This record gives sequence, structure tokens and C-alpha cells, in this order.
Amino acid sequence: MTGKIKGAGQSYEGGQRQWLKIKHRDTVDVVCAAVIGPLTRPEAIVSGLPIDGKLRIVGRSAPLKAAAAKLLGSQLQPGGPDHPWPHRVKSMILDRFNADAGETELTLVEPIVVEVSADTAMTGSSFRHAVRFIRARPELDPAAVEPPT
Repeated sequence: MTGKIKGAGQSYEGGQRQWLKIKHRDTVDVVCAAVIGPLTRPEAIVSGLPIDGKLRIVGRSAPLKAAAAKLLGSQLQPGGPDHPWPHRVKSMILDRFNADAGETELTLVEPIVVEVSADTAMTGSSFRHAVRFIRARPELDPAAVEPPT
């Protein structure tokens, strides 16, 4: 297929694949204050950013590879009693495409900075798509993380 990128003023024509979808990803730091799955071998991170003075959930990661899960799990500590997030959240908070109206169980952890690859498109203050975990950044202060511009 010869590819073209759709212009903002152009419309899609049903049943035809005539445009290429381009996504721009950037590397950003987020705060991991919860994971999905066990503390020692998390399945995914729950990413947070400071918004309006509070640490807000802004998305989740794609499933972690086994080696990354093991390494990250070795750096996580259980969340304390003053943790800002609940133990359960509506699934839509973590994945806007999740039609399941159910809830997702979170394993709360002490906040740690993690570097992720993220689609720069956001919906409101949340990542539009799952982020991709790159590495933990325990040398950074979670309070110094800022939302991407």
C-alpha cells in the first residue's frame, strides 16, 4: 500500500485503508504508586502524575516482560497507611478502551519514579494509550516529577 497521512480537513472513506496512522512516542518520567498483580512480580504499573496538587492516576502500562517485572518487583515497597490511592478503581480509569464496568484491584506501593515510553496524545490529564515501562528511576524524587508538556 502506498501510504499517505490523513490531513486534518480530510475525511475517512468507509471500507478503504488509504491512510497511515502515525503515533509519536516520547520518553517521560511518571510516578508508579501501584501495580497490578503481586508486589514481587507485577504484571503492569499504574502510572501517576501530580495534577492540581494531588498524585492522580493517569494510566497503566502494557504487560511487563518477566525480567522487567522481576527487577521492578525487587525495588518496590508496600504502600503505607497514608497512600493517596484506593485499593480498587474502576477499570475505565486505567484503560479508557476497557468497556468492562468492573473494578481493578491495585497493589499499592511506596511511590517510585519510573521511565516510560508514552504516546504523547493525552485525553484530558490521562494517557490515551498504555505506556511502555522502560526502567525504574529510584534515584529520583517522586515529588519532583511533572506532567509532560
